[in-house]
Amino acid sequence: MQILIIRHAPAEDREEFANTNQPDALRPLTSKGKAKMHQNIQGLQHLVPQIDCITTSPLIRAKQTAALLASAYPNAKLKILPALAPAGSESVILTYLQKMAQTIQTIALVGHEPDLGELTAWLLSRQLNDWIFLKKGGACLLEFIEEVKAGKAELGWLLKPKELRQLAKSKASLTF
Repeated sequence: MQILIIRHAPAEDREEFANTNQPDALRPLTSKGKAKMHQNIQGLQHLVPQIDCITTSPLIRAKQTAALLASAYPNAKLKILPALAPAGSESVILTYLQKMAQTIQTIALVGHEPDLGELTAWLLSRQLNDWIFLKKGGACLLEFIEEVKAGKAELGWLLKPKELRQLAKSKASLTF
């Protein structure tokens, strides 16, 4: 099973949005963030030709990022997983992945930092720490060869948004 972990694209400024008296969960992507994410996704398509399921945090900025991803992968099912929201449970996400592994090959998880970095580190090393960081719009690919368990993932790649956009421009194709 492959897991594509994606941090949401750039959203409106946190402090400025707070002045609207709306909850942070409603803070949307900027138009520039959407445009950059569209290019990032073009790079992702060179690396990950198919996604079976896109699972996102319920926060607007993650849902908008997931919708952009879904437009490039129209056959992917789109789901919301509350555990991908900030301060979500890694064990709930792992249980979800274990269930999904029975029916799908590639899943994308769209969420937030520092949670995604901690989740990635935990899936790779079984240690909850923050030694991995994804920039807004960045992504990494993990693969479970046998069983889906914490500490059993292998890192395929970890790319910054700029690197994804460069890959889109180069028309190159990589496989892992």
